[in-house]
Amino acid sequence: MKAIVCDKYGSPDVLELKEINKPLPTENQVLVRVYAASLNYGNLVLLKGKPFVARFAFGLTKPKYSIPGGDIAGIVEAVGKNVKLFKAGDEVFGDLSGCGWGGFAEYVTVPEYALALKPTNISFEEAAATPMAGVTALQGLLCKGKIISGQKVLINGASGGVGTFTVQIAKSFGAEVTGVCSTRNLEILLSIGADHIIDYTKEDFTQDEKCYDLILGVNGSNSISAYKRVLNPFQLINVY
Repeated sequence: MKAIVCDKYGSPDVLELKEINKPLPTENQVLVRVYAASLNYGNLVLLKGKPFVARFAFGLTKPKYSIPGGDIAGIVEAVGKNVKLFKAGDEVFGDLSGCGWGGFAEYVTVPEYALALKPTNISFEEAAATPMAGVTALQGLLCKGKIISGQKVLINGASGGVGTFTVQIAKSFGAEVTGVCSTRNLEILLSIGADHIIDYTKEDFTQDEKCYDLILGVNGSNSISAYKRVLNPFQLINVY
C-alpha cells in the first residue's frame, strides 16, 4: 500500500510517499481502508518536533510514529477476533492521535475504542474533519466551561477548526455567541450562526466594555490577564 512517511523532523519537504506493507489487525484491532484524513495542529507538531517538549512523547531525535495522520474516515476492511463493535463494511471515523497515528496511508489498523460509526448523512471528508477539533471544542465548553443556556460566550479564533465547532456547539446549548476572527473569515461565522462577530484587525475586544460569562481562547493569542478584563467575575476562561 502507499503511505506518507516521515522519518525525520523538519518541513513538509521531509515527507515521502512510499510503498509499504499493508498492516494486519491484531485480535483487538480494526483494519480500516482510509477514504479521507484531515490535518490539525498536532500534525504540524509531529512533523516539526516543535515545541521541543513534544518530543518526549513523539520521539527525541526522530519521529516515534513514522506515518502521520490522526483524524480519519473510511470503511472497515477486516476485524480481529475480539472486536465486538464493528464488522467488515462498516463506515467509521476516529482519532488515532492516542494510538499510534498512521492515518496518512491507504490502510491503518486501529483499536476499536478509537473509532465510531460514521453518520450516514455526512461525507467521509466531513467525518474526517470532526474528531480532534470537535472533541476539543466539547472539552472546552462542557468539561471545563460547564456551559449553560443563556450565557454570553466569547470564542477567540472562532473561524478555525476548533473554533467553528465551538461556535455551533455553544449555540446548540442556547448561548449568546461572540466570535473573534479576521476580516476574511467574517462570512464563515455568519454562516454558522454566531450572534456577534468581532474583527480583530479593527477592534480589540479586550479593551471593550462588554463582558462575557465564558471565554475560550482557541488560538492562544491573548494573555489570561487580558481575558480577565472582559470576563464577568467568578466566571471561567479556557485557553486551548
